[in-house]
Amino acid sequence: MVAPMVHPVLKNGVGAFIPQCRRLVFHYCERSGSSRGMIEYLKKDLIQFAKEHPHVEVIVTPRPSKHPVIRGLYLNGKDKVVCVRNMEPTDIAGKVALLKESSGNRMKVFKKPVISTTESVRGIWSPFHTTPHKI
Repeated sequence: MVAPMVHPVLKNGVGAFIPQCRRLVFHYCERSGSSRGMIEYLKKDLIQFAKEHPHVEVIVTPRPSKHPVIRGLYLNGKDKVVCVRNMEPTDIAGKVALLKESSGNRMKVFKKPVISTTESVRGIWSPFHTTPHKI
């Protein structure tokens, strides 16, 4: 008799990595000076970015009389918005990479270095708990 196969429970990063960024939306104004770097980035670098990352949907929409904005939408349903007003194309590329690599969750502040569901069984170690040393 053959034993049934046991399938492991996959978590993100173990077995298969699932990119969290689903879509990047680029909003810009065609006439304003604050969108100059964004327009240059869209003309030169965005096509290469889209070819390198086919899992990310790229949408470019004009938004008249507004500052340029990049919006990242994620698998968990959340989104992040970054204003790229008066930025150079290299700075915009850094913001695009930040949005692409982000998970969409807010930053968490950890009060303890280790997070656990149970407290330590042994308690806090101290050198006074050991047997005394003979010199």
